[in-house]
Amino acid sequence: MRDNKIRRRDFLRWSMAGAAAAWSPWATQVLAAGGGLRLNVLFVTIDDLRNEIGCYGVPEVHTPNMDRLAARGMRFDRAYCQFSICNPSRSSFLTGLRPDATRVLDNTVYFRKTLPDAVTLPQLFRQAGWYTASYGKTFHVFGGNADTQDVVGINGGRSFDEAEVFKPTPLGQQGEGRNLTGGEVRWCTWKAAEGDDEDQPDGQNARAAVRFLEQRGDQPFFLALGLHKPHDPFIAPKKYFDLYPLDSIKLARDPAGRTPDLPLAIASGWKAVFDRFTDQERREFKRAYYAGTSFTDAQLGKVLDTLDRLRLWDKTIVVLLGDNGYHLGERGWWNKNTLFELAARCPLIVWAPGMKAAGQPCSRLVEFVDIYPTVAELCGLTPPANLAGRSFVPLLADPQRSWKPAAYTQVQRGRGVQGRSIRTEHWRYIEWDGGKEGIELYDATQDPGEWRNLAHDPAYAAVVKELSAMLKETPR
Repeated sequence: MRDNKIRRRDFLRWSMAGAAAAWSPWATQVLAAGGGLRLNVLFVTIDDLRNEIGCYGVPEVHTPNMDRLAARGMRFDRAYCQFSICNPSRSSFLTGLRPDATRVLDNTVYFRKTLPDAVTLPQLFRQAGWYTASYGKTFHVFGGNADTQDVVGINGGRSFDEAEVFKPTPLGQQGEGRNLTGGEVRWCTWKAAEGDDEDQPDGQNARAAVRFLEQRGDQPFFLALGLHKPHDPFIAPKKYFDLYPLDSIKLARDPAGRTPDLPLAIASGWKAVFDRFTDQERREFKRAYYAGTSFTDAQLGKVLDTLDRLRLWDKTIVVLLGDNGYHLGERGWWNKNTLFELAARCPLIVWAPGMKAAGQPCSRLVEFVDIYPTVAELCGLTPPANLAGRSFVPLLADPQRSWKPAAYTQVQRGRGVQGRSIRTEHWRYIEWDGGKEGIELYDATQDPGEWRNLAHDPAYAAVVKELSAMLKETPR
């Protein structure tokens, strides 16, 4: 692979390492930074947030609070989820296992049915004496009703000491808006809502988190804050829509002559509906997504302000991530559930007291299964031995050091047809049904939009062969 060749022995060494990374001296220093006390964890999960925020180089999107967290901590520029829809992604990073191990491959299977004895990340902390709480969507919501969220029901006694979800007030359900498909796709709805932030569930989530921090006492805590926007339906207070005049919204345009997408690359009946969007409807969709992003950012700001006011930064680890990426019109798609960079790559920002590389970005490949062992290591806890990921604590001290050679993302089509992707620093390679339904190869350095499929170009046959072999060796 020219100067970008991936050595197989390095791949095997990294993939077999799992959670058995040696305890790093810097992690010991992080523990000491809290004056010998056990560190708190603020774990912020944002639903459907793609890498289109200020600190990721998109200044027209108003996210001052995510930006200030990135300036304080570390922004990961190549962080990848293991499955690009909500339930499989969350089930993966909260158990530290890949989707093939969780056997959660859609939004209908609750992970406790397949892994009844799994020790989740917050559960590890609860068992070790931390007080654990969740406000909003941490684990997946089933049945479209937050009251059925597993942390409130079946799983409440395992992962969290307390958990709560909220509903909009009657005022928050009023406002200007519409369904962009005439009701054909029910979720494709936006609303510039009346009322203030706390008339929406995410505003109430932030209020509960602030109150929790104010009343926390001396017991160390693991606080999970699950912010739902910019996930559909695209509802936020009107003032956040006002940040984005409709005529200022720029639409994505696919380049002429790009390689046609494979049949399974974007496999949904919604695509035909989206293809009928007018430019007006496209702008309304994108504006509403941005409004939700800025609304969520403002809620995050209230919690970060509380860390400032209570002087908790020197004893609190903060992890912020989006559970999967999202398309906003690229390839005519307005959703997630693909293996392209836009859906597989996600925001990830981490702060830890005493981190040596504070304020620096990291361009090394990390996976969401790496988060569990990382947070555990920072807090001096021993995670389950079967975790799939590897702690990236060393990157928090030296973000330029050599790191893992590949990241893996997968999706499922229909009744069990698997799409699997491997992302290296130079390439993305995809197989559908083990290659029987097509293969894709993209040069991520020369073609970051993944517009030209090189898989059948004879000049890249050796690259395809090597990446296909690596993909088959994916840790399961």
